[in-house]
Amino acid sequence: MPSNPVILIPARMGASRFPDKVMAEISGAPMIVQVWRRAQAAAVGRVVVAAAEQVIADAIVAVGGEAVLTDPDHPSGSDRIYEALCRIDPGGAHDAVLNVQGDLPTIEPEAIRAAMAPLDDSGVDIATIGAEIQRAEERTDPNVVKAVAAIEPPAKMGRALFFTRATAPSGDGPLYHHIGLYAYRRAALERFVALPPGILERREKLEQLRALEAGMRIDLALVDTVPLGVDTPADLARAEALLAYQETEPST
Repeated sequence: MPSNPVILIPARMGASRFPDKVMAEISGAPMIVQVWRRAQAAAVGRVVVAAAEQVIADAIVAVGGEAVLTDPDHPSGSDRIYEALCRIDPGGAHDAVLNVQGDLPTIEPEAIRAAMAPLDDSGVDIATIGAEIQRAEERTDPNVVKAVAAIEPPAKMGRALFFTRATAPSGDGPLYHHIGLYAYRRAALERFVALPPGILERREKLEQLRALEAGMRIDLALVDTVPLGVDTPADLARAEALLAYQETEPST
């Protein structure tokens, strides 16, 4: 297991479907602050928001957090977190990077911690998480990315062999909904951002396929639930209701 991981949260204002969503208020705070709080609660290590705009950085600093400004024109969150990593840690002290998306205000701290577990195996370059699909319609929904992983129940981790928007694999057994949260060994992130886009990446529009095409190993850890990603104002309302419920639910 890496000894000094850092959580980096990429955030920008220019989302196409819901502009400025990371600063939308949810349960009394900007969404990016809610995500930052979840990352802090995971207690994995240092948490830094990789902000494309000053207003995002200011919101995090205002609640006592750490943020770094990055180039607003990065093509992906992976490129943004790599720039942030180089800025905050040029000496290479952090040996792993957790990429937590800035539009997941309901992500459970336990799910963030789960993403680190596959890195216990020194052969794993990148770790990610997924959950078993429960709703029949999600099995054929191309917006639900499936992780094809070699996991024999009751095991909770295994090697990811492919990611696809198609229904896969065929036959009897569970299908896994991929959750776009990644833990990279530092060297793996450095290698990944230097790679050109892959053939299958361009076809499926899934960035993680670039790593698989290059022979990098990705392992999947299973979690219980899929966090709600906020892509529309309706999603924001659902997330706010879920957060309100979580805040009133008695702890066990």
